[in-house]
Amino acid sequence: MLRLIGKTGLLALAAGALLTVTPARAEDASAAAAYKDIQATLGSVPDMFRTLPDVAVAGAWAEIKGVQLNPNTALDGKTKELMGLAVASQIPCQYCIYFHTLAARANGASDEEIKEAVAMAALVRHWSTMLNGSQVDMATFKKQTDELIATAKAKSQ
Repeated sequence: MLRLIGKTGLLALAAGALLTVTPARAEDASAAAAYKDIQATLGSVPDMFRTLPDVAVAGAWAEIKGVQLNPNTALDGKTKELMGLAVASQIPCQYCIYFHTLAARANGASDEEIKEAVAMAALVRHWSTMLNGSQVDMATFKKQTDELIATAKAKSQ
């Protein structure tokens, strides 16, 4: 019993210590550094970053800069922005649709590619609704999909 009380007491002491520690202001410094890098990279700091709490700014910027704005990823900028537009169309998010449409164009997407990305989003949404709503058996679906892909590969060779 004494061992249990000792462990419980230690946990309570640790929890109490965590609650009384004044948080470091490192978040503010990392947010300031992120805002400075956003300004240097984009030419301004869009308000969307200011909607975040300071503790989230550096991480959000690192994510955008590391994937979306990074030219050294597996996907090129046009593909990433067309994907962004397709997802934004399904969410739906008018802000994202506007941004990703312009960004896709800036990355070389044609009007036809933009239309096709949105059409693919609609097509996937349609069939997702049909498959989920109809409760199609997943194992059967996977088996049939594997067979379709194998047939397509065989025909293309």
